[in-house]
Amino acid sequence: MQVINLDGTEDTPKVILDKANGIFEVSGRSLPEDAADFYEPILKWLEEYAGAASAATKFKFKLEYFNTASSKLILDILSKLEDISGSTVIWYYHEDDEDMQEAGEEFSELVDVPFEFQTY
Repeated sequence: MQVINLDGTEDTPKVILDKANGIFEVSGRSLPEDAADFYEPILKWLEEYAGAASAATKFKFKLEYFNTASSKLILDILSKLEDISGSTVIWYYHEDDEDMQEAGEEFSELVDVPFEFQTY
């Protein structure tokens, strides 16, 4: 599978989707001008990956901030992970960022994917 490796900007997160090395990560800030357009290739990649997924998929979210439009697309990513057996979400947040912790907890209640919470 093709690797997705997008450098983060002030408005878009860094994204690495690398099946061969077991790296699945979205990090930084997510407030793209067109969230649907930005996340479309990521969702397509996950659909393809679901057909030939690794035994274990640890998907890391290390977001500092995301806007409302991004939250819908993050939920779409999490919904795709429901279809991938052996998926786990690792939700990172700064230990003093209660909003990001609560966002992860709310997402964890909306999807049937195990979540682990880590501070950094």
